[in-house]
Amino acid sequence: MLEGLHYQNAYVCDDIEAGIDLFRGRGMAKEPTIIPVDQIVLTPSGPKRQKSRICFIWIGDLQYELIESEIDEVGIFANCLSNGGPLRFHHICFRVPDWADFRSRVDAQEFPIAMERDLSGEPEGGLKFLYLDARKVFGHYIEYTWMPEPMWQHIRAM
Repeated sequence: MLEGLHYQNAYVCDDIEAGIDLFRGRGMAKEPTIIPVDQIVLTPSGPKRQKSRICFIWIGDLQYELIESEIDEVGIFANCLSNGGPLRFHHICFRVPDWADFRSRVDAQEFPIAMERDLSGEPEGGLKFLYLDARKVFGHYIEYTWMPEPMWQHIRAM
């Protein structure tokens, strides 16, 4: 299951400020904002808490997400093993145009769902995301997102 617009590569780091420093002088257009995230996600074993600090860095048409995990009840970030450097590759992300169509096919494909969340009924607005555990084939997770066009434009401007 590889579909949609690949727009993001994501990395786990122990120190997000140090991670940001690595992008300075490498095409980073503007200083990123560090965003605190504290959320409950759905997993195959029930709701779990994910708390982290994240930031988004755009270089050309590719977004780099840096994730400093603080609480990881899912274990999705803790299982990202050290590669000896300050950034550990974690996942790629695709934006899909039709969430209902995409979601209807998820259970029929080979990769298990690691976690998902639907924010369409919350004040943050319509973001939906889902992580598939594709490590056995690709060596990393695959995230899929859907969001309304105004939210996409806002993310592109970050």
